Amino acid sequence: MSNTVKTINPTTEEQLKEYTLLSTDEAVKAVDNADEAFQQWKLTSSAERAKLLNKMADVIDANKEELVTLMIDEMGKVKEQGYQEVELCASICRYSAEQGPEILADEEREYEQGKAIVSYRPIGVVLGIQPWNFPLYQVIRYSASNLMAGNATVLKHAANVFGMAVKIQEMYEEAGFPKNVYQSLLIDGEAASELIKHPKVRGVSFTGSDGVGKKVGASAAENVKISVLELGSNDAYVVLDDADIKVAVEACVLGRVINNGETCVSAKRFIVTEKNYDAFKAAFVDAMKNIKMDDPNLEGTDIGPMAREDLRDKLHDQVSESIKAGATCLTGGEVPDRKGYFYPATVLENVQPGSPAYDDELFGPVASLIKAKDDEDAMRIANDSRYGLGGGIFSQDEDKAIKLARDVFDTGMININGYGLAHPNLPFGGVKDSGYGREHGGFGIKEFVNVKAIMVTQ
Repeated sequence: MSNTVKTINPTTEEQLKEYTLLSTDEAVKAVDNADEAFQQWKLTSSAERAKLLNKMADVIDANKEELVTLMIDEMGKVKEQGYQEVELCASICRYSAEQGPEILADEEREYEQGKAIVSYRPIGVVLGIQPWNFPLYQVIRYSASNLMAGNATVLKHAANVFGMAVKIQEMYEEAGFPKNVYQSLLIDGEAASELIKHPKVRGVSFTGSDGVGKKVGASAAENVKISVLELGSNDAYVVLDDADIKVAVEACVLGRVINNGETCVSAKRFIVTEKNYDAFKAAFVDAMKNIKMDDPNLEGTDIGPMAREDLRDKLHDQVSESIKAGATCLTGGEVPDRKGYFYPATVLENVQPGSPAYDDELFGPVASLIKAKDDEDAMRIANDSRYGLGGGIFSQDEDKAIKLARDVFDTGMININGYGLAHPNLPFGGVKDSGYGREHGGFGIKEFVNVKAIMVTQ
């Protein structure tokens, strides 16, 4: 088995760089180094950690051109969306720095024999296993909150974005973080699995498929480690009887093709009531036909290539299987005859339970249209999924939509009359097979802390 990894440009299919993997022994040593660094880092004040995170935000801003180029070259991100990702990551660092000291502050509680203090203390080394689709954001999301909490972090990034992994470590060090408090480890999945068992790894933050996530969660539990799992989804966007169709179509198209369709919390199933189905379908299909697929470097490109050839081929297999199971392809659905791992914006209707387009996550620019009888039926279908990460509701009755979102929709995040990705000040995470735990909004800072009760008898 080779101990090297080659990164490939998905637009040109040309090799970018070759990296040598760490051995398991070297990875174990890196964790030991992280734990050693943690012994001092945990004693730094929250104010000092916040100061360094603000500096990290400045470093991210200063390196935006190189970061965006890495995203385009390594995984095919559309340039404009690369800049948006960089901006989001700087905002996450600044939000964590601003809110962290207050979130982590000791609390005084009543204690009948004297006084009591509740203190939120770091636990140690947190292993991050992160995917390629938002190669900067996924790492900053978990590492910034944990560094703010006083933990040390070691990252196993996806092999096709190892250039980004190296760059992130360089930026943390440039920002002034102590050596080994953050490390990007160039390792494979087997080595990462071994690190979960390492006694000095105290927590695991995983983002990826639900299949792998279940194994990570099981291993963490077996070794009595805290874990946060942010897994896949097939988010439902529900168009109710009183929806504004123009608003719904615009948001749904954006939600399906953003990041080349390779987003966990993106619109995937479009459940439309019978009253609006034909009008929505006509406008939605027309808009998807006009999605421009091209080089992600070019202005005006809506979708670039998929990140890897195997991912493109898997998506096409899912489309083909769904069609065999009764679905109708309204546009797209064919692998284009061109260089690069491109797949066109695709719309399927008449998708059936038991087919990939209904049950599974299609991680690419493929939309599933589903007709519902009425509003109640639409919400039933929306919840008819093993996943529960995000979702959307379109209705001109805002109060009704909020009530359905709060009381009926079985998912972690819901957009009403729009589509949006992550926000630094709002919790991010899901339910069911989409995982557990929350990031952002201050919640992530407390996922990997020891909540200590200190009782002082007086």
